[in-house]
Amino acid sequence: MSNVLEVKNIEKYYGNKSNLTKAIDGISFNIEEGEFVGIMGASGSGKTTLLNCISTIDRVTAGKIIINNQDITKLKGNKLNKFRREELGFIFQDFNLLDTLTAYENIALALTIQKVNPHEIDKRVKEVAEKLDITGILNKYPYQISGGQKQRVASSILLGYAYYLVTGGVHELQTGSESIIKISDYNKIAELYGEEQYTLNDDEYMIMTYYQQWDK
Repeated sequence: MSNVLEVKNIEKYYGNKSNLTKAIDGISFNIEEGEFVGIMGASGSGKTTLLNCISTIDRVTAGKIIINNQDITKLKGNKLNKFRREELGFIFQDFNLLDTLTAYENIALALTIQKVNPHEIDKRVKEVAEKLDITGILNKYPYQISGGQKQRVASSILLGYAYYLVTGGVHELQTGSESIIKISDYNKIAELYGEEQYTLNDDEYMIMTYYQQWDK
């Protein structure tokens, strides 16, 4: 299979010479189409920074990040916006759903922005919702559903429109705290796209790539 993601000797430094923090110091790896990858490391080891750089939330100090044969570290302005909108999905730890929209409307919003035909939007939302077992909550608002259901709605937003997708960042497992993440939901997504299931331990993050083509 071809590489969807190539990380080439990236560095991310904060501060100045007298007080320099090396959050990422020369990391390289490749992820092929269809892989489901966990990132492990102690708290403060740079996992979030790495995923923020891959997702273009943050910029690297040095090195290259290539997604679908495109060096995203060089993208700016409209080209960067287009890449974020069409090729990369990111699930935030607090899901970032809009409280004033139902689950259905949250999923449909991204497709509306992409100017997808309304009939196609309805088809995609219902198809993805059925696959992730959230059909019964599509008319509910985020404050009416559980954390696990919010996670699936957020995943559905990405699955509904992404062509190639690097789902990064997803979540840090924080057992015993306010954020308990159900990796079974991500295993559900992996299962749908033919990947092996994966178990995350404490202080792990996940990157998943998959190929999904929808009708235009």
